Amino acid sequence: MKILVCISSVPDTTSKINFVENNTKFDKNGIQFVINPYDEFGLTKAVFLKEQNQASITVLCVGDQTVEPILRKALAIGADNAIRINYTPEDSYSTAKEIANHVKSSEYDLIIAGKESSDYNSGAVPGMLADMLNIPFVNACNGLTINNDTIQLSREIDGGIENLESKMPLIIGGQKGLVEESELKIPNMRGIMTARTKPLEVIEASEKTTLIESIEFEKPPVKGNCKMIDENNITDLVNELHNVAKVI
Repeated sequence: MKILVCISSVPDTTSKINFVENNTKFDKNGIQFVINPYDEFGLTKAVFLKEQNQASITVLCVGDQTVEPILRKALAIGADNAIRINYTPEDSYSTAKEIANHVKSSEYDLIIAGKESSDYNSGAVPGMLADMLNIPFVNACNGLTINNDTIQLSREIDGGIENLESKMPLIIGGQKGLVEESELKIPNMRGIMTARTKPLEVIEASEKTTLIESIEFEKPPVKGNCKMIDENNITDLVNELHNVAKVI
């Protein structure tokens, strides 16, 4: 079984975000980049599937040279080979299109992507990819087991969990539940050393087609100071809610 795990490079959630050039571009200076958390759940699940089903894992990222450290980390975690499509995508469509063009020239039984990235949160890439490839797609997937050539899945829906069954090939948008945070794999020294010898292939982008242009970025307003009021001081509480917060 061949598994493709699509990963993206995102800022660490503790990073301080700034914009430059009149708020038209993201400032990468001083930012620590990591594997997108939803993708990391999918990658760890792929490693478990590899151990259980003698699968091979390819990790793929669309980006410039700066994304190679996270590809090397994915190799250290357990992926067998890595592919970088040499292009800085401008929107979800261009990302999905470049991945789809690669998949059309290869054969994968299972394609795992995160349900969304933690930077732009668009949640569009895996669905677009499924449409471009005409492959079944399950989003918000939090459970996956394989029985011969059939995959049993579960996903979150409003008010509950939906259980599904599918044949391969299949695309999923994964999230926490595929594995738990305590199960996420941390590269050990052997994995890090082995990753240096595993192949990392660079493919030139084929189309570079974008449909959306980012005009300007704006950070949310700075939160005001928190004023603590004694629970027995009803008068001051009502005054703050009425005259300051103006919510009553």
